Amino acid sequence: MPDQLTADNLICSAEHSCLLIIDIQSRLTATMPVKVLERLKRNSIMLLNTANHLSIPVFATQQYPEGLGPMEAVIKNLLPEGYRHYDKTCFSCAQAENFMQDLEATNRKQIIIMGVEAHICVLQTAIDLRVAGYHIFVVTDTVCSRQRENYENAIQRLQCSGIITCNTESVLFEWLRDAKHQHFKTVSALVRQTSG
Repeated sequence: MPDQLTADNLICSAEHSCLLIIDIQSRLTATMPVKVLERLKRNSIMLLNTANHLSIPVFATQQYPEGLGPMEAVIKNLLPEGYRHYDKTCFSCAQAENFMQDLEATNRKQIIIMGVEAHICVLQTAIDLRVAGYHIFVVTDTVCSRQRENYENAIQRLQCSGIITCNTESVLFEWLRDAKHQHFKTVSALVRQTSG
């Protein structure tokens, strides 16, 4: 747990955040329950679109793409120019070549995580980054596992490890912080459109 509780480690900040998209790949997502996958895609679109509006750095990984397929097109098509991409075989993104150096170069300490699977790559990445001194926010309605029991256990382990679990709308409106924000209407419309 952090030594001192501050807004910097409890509330998402657009100025301090990076968005990390873990292994949302076609052959992995094909194994997920349909409703769970629909929720993941819907919320991931909102999160990634908002990150783009706010110029939040985006990192994306693929786990062994030769076997698990390419990134889902609905995600890939929204990735901003200059996003950082890593193909990996390790389960923790923190072990991927150049990942930690690139993350450190952003000079941002909040990592907002979405992806699959919750109990494998998401869990190991979140814990490794937490140990490395980052403030981790796992967006629970943008992560999933094939079995609900594994998902629930992963969320419990994350919370026990001092990692914040949150939902998409919380992150979006914490990034904005005020209805006077220049992107408030755009993000609010996106939420209504995507949720409806």
